[in-house]
Amino acid sequence: MATSEQMTADTNEKIFIGKGEQLAWLTLALANRHGLVTGATGTGKTVSLQVMAEGFARAGVPVFAADIKGDLSGISEAGEPKDFILKRATDMGLAFQPDQFSTVFWDVFGEQGHPVRATVTEMGPLLLSRMLDLNDVQEGVLNVAFRVADENGLALVDMKDLRALLDAIVPGAAGKDADNDPLASIRKAAQGFGNVTRATVGTIQRQLLVLENQGGTKFFGEPALALKDFMRTDRDGRGMVNILVADKLMQSPRLYATFLLWMLSELFEELPEAGDPPKPKLVFFFDEAHLLFSDAPKALMDKIEQVVRLIRSKGVGVYFVTQNPIDVPDRVLGQLGNRVQHALRAFTPRDQKAVAAAAQTFRPNPKLDTAKVIMELGKGEALVSFLEGNGTPAIVERVMIRPPSARIGPITPEERKAIIDNSPVKGKYDTAIDSESAYEILQKRIAGATASSDGPVGGGGILGQLGAIVGMIFGTNTGRNRLSTGQLIARNVTRSVTNKVVGGVVADLGKSVGGSIGGSAGRALVRGALGGLLRR
Repeated sequence: MATSEQMTADTNEKIFIGKGEQLAWLTLALANRHGLVTGATGTGKTVSLQVMAEGFARAGVPVFAADIKGDLSGISEAGEPKDFILKRATDMGLAFQPDQFSTVFWDVFGEQGHPVRATVTEMGPLLLSRMLDLNDVQEGVLNVAFRVADENGLALVDMKDLRALLDAIVPGAAGKDADNDPLASIRKAAQGFGNVTRATVGTIQRQLLVLENQGGTKFFGEPALALKDFMRTDRDGRGMVNILVADKLMQSPRLYATFLLWMLSELFEELPEAGDPPKPKLVFFFDEAHLLFSDAPKALMDKIEQVVRLIRSKGVGVYFVTQNPIDVPDRVLGQLGNRVQHALRAFTPRDQKAVAAAAQTFRPNPKLDTAKVIMELGKGEALVSFLEGNGTPAIVERVMIRPPSARIGPITPEERKAIIDNSPVKGKYDTAIDSESAYEILQKRIAGATASSDGPVGGGGILGQLGAIVGMIFGTNTGRNRLSTGQLIARNVTRSVTNKVVGGVVADLGKSVGGSIGGSAGRALVRGALGGLLRR
């Protein structure tokens, strides 16, 4: 039998997951080929996820995972030598060694972790339409709104910006009143893309109200999340474990799924090509993955498939966690090379179909009746098949998942607070900033306090005039897949300032610098596969 040292060695090359007739190893060089963890409720999916996350962290790979029930938070505290853990470790020839992992907690609502924000512009019309559950006509109008904002340098930071813009593209009065309309150029631009009706805009506004009631206002804003903060290692060279607190977020399933999809698309757009690295740059666990695919329109499904297929070349491994393999569309399922299948129960025809589908996705083992074993697995047992050295799936094996080294189960509020207080990103995102953006710019136009429509959008004293000059100089310096230089300056200045200083002074400075420079910047923004803004 393999010794404890043999079973836990080479953590820079592979991760020990469990033991059956053979030892189950996940090869780090193939970990960016994605994976799938499935099984019925209560069969051990969360523990398997934690074991994998611990292994990646030990190897210096940062991890992101959504924590639906709070159980995954225990990875931040040392494990306890309980009897069942010691027995499982002994049965595997392991000496249980308690361990804990550097953890950063994130929370869209800012209650149990650092706030996570994105701007409306960054989210883009495709994902926002999904979040708002818009039909094709309404999505078309939303695309018009984003196009008008992009071409007029109107930064959509938060919900009030989008509301103001939607009001601005509604057809205005005719006749003499139209000549005095300060937003006439914007309305005309919108109508140039097709008929934008009050009724359609009104429907979108009502859907925005629903999103606001679900807490969407806390997600949209500045300072926006910098994804590089997910890709950290601690002072010991271990990967940081980033946990999204999602118990409250899951009360709005569409918001949860769209938010994680946005994060995935941002990684896809921002990270450079990495080829086949010896280990992933980041591993992304997507729990309750069925929410991502449920009722998704074909256009969105095509984009999801594209991102999943191509993001591995950026060094990112994506692991979907769900109950049934049939929750994942075949064209995405085919991209998931590393599999952990916990028990399924076949009580209904759909369950029987799920068992059969799960069995067919594995490379057969002559010693196992895969479909039968899936229904017989005990808690903590799983069928596993990881990619081998040549990139082909290994023969499916029945294994017992190794016990985690960190705590199994949630941490206390006091422990969570201590971790947040000592977080490497403490103070960076905790205070929201209301920079000058579309709402303020449009209000100034309405009040007649801005320059003429063919001049730069200025204001804000000396900084405002400086912003207008920089915007005029650099506004047209826009290449493919890039923001203009003026827009880059605006974002970098605003974020640099807001990340270092807290309080009202920052808000005022952000309005002056961000609004003046960003508002007068170039007119050709480029969006990526899922409609998000390209910033490279």
